[in-house]
Amino acid sequence: MPKQFIEDEIKKKLTPEQYHVLREKGTEAPFTGKYLNHGENGMYTCAVCGAEIFSSDTKFNSGTGWPSFNNPANTKAIKLTEDRSQSMRRVEVSCANCGSHLGHVFNDAPNQPTGMRFCINSACLGFKPKGAKAKK
Repeated sequence: MPKQFIEDEIKKKLTPEQYHVLREKGTEAPFTGKYLNHGENGMYTCAVCGAEIFSSDTKFNSGTGWPSFNNPANTKAIKLTEDRSQSMRRVEVSCANCGSHLGHVFNDAPNQPTGMRFCINSACLGFKPKGAKAKK
């Protein structure tokens, strides 16, 4: 069960785009996110609660326009839920700690060790460089 977060505090902490994506299950425009071509070593975190979600070791260029990862840093850090919105059948990825929407996962990356593509919005992420504190 996700921790309880006060929505007003979350709204103050985030940009309008981040709030829309994380809390209203929006999607940022492809090829616009700040972490799309980011290559620094470290840990990608949830922009709301700071939970460690994805390691840079699992990031790859999928060509889709969003940061892609082949595996979460810890399977308990995410929650997977069937998503049938927008006349599609997908699997939503959300933060297990705070319940924020992160993106979707697809089984369409045969060139990756897991075959999976966790397609995550940059707006949902913070980044903690290896050996440093998280920044959002």
